[in-house]
Amino acid sequence: MSTSSQSTPQLRGAGAPARAGNTGSSERILFDGDTGSFPLELRQGLVRLLRGPYVDGAAEPALWNTILTHSVSLQQYFSEIFLLLTVDSERKIALLTPAGIDAVHTQPIVARKPLRREETLLALRLRVLLDRHAGSGTDVGISRAAAREILAEHRQPGTVDDKRLDEQTDAALARLLNLKLILPTELEHEYRVSNALALALPFDSIDQIPAYLAALEKTAGSDLFEAMADGSQEENDAEETINAAQEIRQ
Repeated sequence: MSTSSQSTPQLRGAGAPARAGNTGSSERILFDGDTGSFPLELRQGLVRLLRGPYVDGAAEPALWNTILTHSVSLQQYFSEIFLLLTVDSERKIALLTPAGIDAVHTQPIVARKPLRREETLLALRLRVLLDRHAGSGTDVGISRAAAREILAEHRQPGTVDDKRLDEQTDAALARLLNLKLILPTELEHEYRVSNALALALPFDSIDQIPAYLAALEKTAGSDLFEAMADGSQEENDAEETINAAQEIRQ
């Protein structure tokens, strides 16, 4: 029995490379110089997942169906670049996370910035709210005023700078919005918590979260905040949130 090596990962079930003499070649060759073998919708799914931060099946049903149909094949491809595909059929959320491997050139393709202290605190508290509402059929909401109250509870002892608290609240909300872990509503300063937060901050039980919060309360928030004071609020994927949780765990 002969074997042959392949220079490009192949998606099982996606079909053989379509070239001259192959059925459907005109559908698979999408541009000049195209050497790929994947159909258009599958390539679009790959790009969308890589772009992140996640795919919401309720918002993108066609893409969601493609991911469900080809989840095994997609994971085979993503494994080639040290990524894991997580699909939560109940919440209709799909996202990529880095594989845990200690070797050179295996880190995520895009460099990630860790979450700041207040951003992590707010995300953890919202994760608890999300779990408490699981199965209720209702959306979990958070207002700016409620977010400010949460961060006020976790201020360092003796801290009374309300202007600083307002800045931290707005910055934390902006970052979670960029990560799409909270979503805007038609009401100003009112947000919906995305189901993706449950996957971005995975816990076996929400009972584990208080220990994370206690560890955060012992940290000096200024070190985390000031080190990145001039950083932009760029859109990254939810993997950053996982990194923040892992840093606390260590």
